[in-house]
Amino acid sequence: MVETVTATRLRDRIDAGESFTLLDTRPEESYGAWHIRDAIQYTYDPDSEFDAEAFRSRTGLTPDDEIVTICAKGISSFDMATQLQDTGYENVTVVEDGMEGWSEVYDIVEIPAVGDVEIVQFQRRAKGCLSYLIGDPASSVAAVVDPTRHVERVAAAASDRGYSIEFVFDTHVHADHVSGGRELADNVGATYYLGADAADRGVAYDYRPLERNEVVAVGDHDIKAVPSPGHTSEIVSYLVDDEAVLTGDTLFVDSVGRTELQFGNSDADAGAKLLYESLHETLLAEPDSVTVLPGHFSIEADGTTDVTPGKPVSTTIGQVRTELELLTVDRKTFVRQLTAALPEKPPNYERIIDINAGRDAADEAATTELELGPNNCAATGD
Repeated sequence: MVETVTATRLRDRIDAGESFTLLDTRPEESYGAWHIRDAIQYTYDPDSEFDAEAFRSRTGLTPDDEIVTICAKGISSFDMATQLQDTGYENVTVVEDGMEGWSEVYDIVEIPAVGDVEIVQFQRRAKGCLSYLIGDPASSVAAVVDPTRHVERVAAAASDRGYSIEFVFDTHVHADHVSGGRELADNVGATYYLGADAADRGVAYDYRPLERNEVVAVGDHDIKAVPSPGHTSEIVSYLVDDEAVLTGDTLFVDSVGRTELQFGNSDADAGAKLLYESLHETLLAEPDSVTVLPGHFSIEADGTTDVTPGKPVSTTIGQVRTELELLTVDRKTFVRQLTAALPEKPPNYERIIDINAGRDAADEAATTELELGPNNCAATGD
């Protein structure tokens, strides 16, 4: 009988540096669009007879090798593993739920102390999405910013730390993943916030609009709404106690947000000009010591990333001011570089926007399919 392993256990084995071969049995096109780092590809066709010699010639894998198979949902990779076992490959394991399971793997990371507020970062490893729990230990009150749709992870983490979630914020109407903001707020009875300009995006559900510089008290700590348009027209950054700023898709540790997903390719210049002003007149006006906590980190289709998953993804205003080249150029150069080479758009982004704005809906299975693949919300700056 073929043994299985959860996607979370696969993560732990990868992080521990264990020696095995991860075999992706999806078609080449699916593999090329998105796969786990260092996985090798061999298409399994259930309608064709498995040829062990051809497999060995193609992959170089022998019956002595340890193999972990993965596919889209864990079905064809299980069949492949069975075929391998039947032909003498004894050390074969299957990833439960395949790449769908991998897309739901999270790392929960403590951000180094920012005053006496507790900040927890949720890293959705396969997509690079970042969410935050902001807690006041004195009152046990907490807020959540940019939760993804797996809201039970956030709720459980808050409960484990003794927090009651009373406030939920989204920085903007997301284009790369389905927000869990409204669902989480409904589940725990919290107030759900968006920036006041969200009305201009046609948001079709109830929310509490935040005006410029409006403050929400989370116990003894303040979260201030700081509009920072450019990536979208309504996007808001959230300043925590003048010590940390949650920048959503406005500013990342190594790039800035792209501007044409809302504004369109023909009007990307307008978005880029807005973004330049938001960066230089708003975010970079903060002290160098302020911690920057972005809404995403970059991850490539081949699973590679410049960050260390499981470690804090953060920087400071001072670091991005001096180290991020896009922030050292003048407005005209910034706009030209930001719009010269536009990255591939996130898969299904238009429908995801409609879902997040409340104009469309999708069940769990459809949402899972919509979200597959890494985020593409950062500009290349070429």
